[in-house]
Amino acid sequence: MQYILEFLGLMAVFSIFIVVPGADFAVILRQSIVHGRRAAIMTGLGMGFSLLFHISYTILGLGLIVSKSLMLFAAIKWAGVAYLVYLGIKSFREPGFKVQDIEVTAEDRKPVSMLKCLGMGFITNALNPKPVLFFLSLFSTLVHHDTPALIQFSYGIGMATALVAWFAGVSYFFTVKAIRDRFIASGKWFNRITGAALVGFGFRLALSRAAD
Repeated sequence: MQYILEFLGLMAVFSIFIVVPGADFAVILRQSIVHGRRAAIMTGLGMGFSLLFHISYTILGLGLIVSKSLMLFAAIKWAGVAYLVYLGIKSFREPGFKVQDIEVTAEDRKPVSMLKCLGMGFITNALNPKPVLFFLSLFSTLVHHDTPALIQFSYGIGMATALVAWFAGVSYFFTVKAIRDRFIASGKWFNRITGAALVGFGFRLALSRAAD
């Protein structure tokens, strides 16, 4: 039951994180418009593999920290709470989605291999510093250090699956201009809702840490 609750807690925060538009979202949107749904889905799959890469070294790194100093691990937990609150405030203050109209040229229309799309997704996510900080804060704050590494990796597989599923949905629906425009138009309020939710999670975790 402990592991189920941990996983649900991770997914609750992660689900908010993945729907907030960022660099990954912009790449998926462009791929879906320029090269079609299949290319965009493969790009999202590459991002899912990259996510497992981020999670793997996060788990291994935190395990090493725990073995050296529980005090340092506790400090990282509090930093994680602060980072979640920071992300929430930043999202809340965003005016809207910064997605510009995508101009498609003849050069862009050239066929692209699915392997290249997979690689593009992996590199885009791997070079993005946001997941690094997010997973460090998320795992240190929500996952107990005694949770076996294998269980933690299974959490990561679930999170990567959720990311791929979200971007598959984006790839499918955002090729419809009316849906895309409506989603972008609601950006200001969407950011406020997700930002408030992240801040709420951060304060709730801070209170629970104080009680521990």
